[in-house]
Amino acid sequence: MSETIIVGVDGSETAQRAAVRAASLAVKLEAELVVVTAHASDNTEVVSIGSDTWILDDAEQARKLAQRVANDVKEKVAGVNITAAAGHGKPGDVLISEAESRNASMLVVGNVGMKGLGRVLGSVASSVAHSAPCDVLVVKTDK
Repeated sequence: MSETIIVGVDGSETAQRAAVRAASLAVKLEAELVVVTAHASDNTEVVSIGSDTWILDDAEQARKLAQRVANDVKEKVAGVNITAAAGHGKPGDVLISEAESRNASMLVVGNVGMKGLGRVLGSVASSVAHSAPCDVLVVKTDK
């Protein structure tokens, strides 16, 4: 059975760096990489302007973000086996849930929020490091 690595993303440049680092590891370990993002609400809104109508769905937007990051990473890291996923809830909780459900061997997050007040109040990296069911790699992304 092959290994699975989960990486959390939020659309930021620092999360992109963490995803590229996770992809490099996934290739070396011959593991599947799952790019995961979270959405805080399950809102769906229908917006009509003139004759145009748009459906804005938080879950769908989160899935699109995860897929966009996965596509970007695939272009940068040759040979990576990568998929995208999104979940409802707080980012740390979603990442831990995905790691549990996929029996992941590693969870990768960036270190943004690990300094200063964010470190005291908690960050995604901190909550994941304390509660993950697997190894956690905190990538230094705040260059």
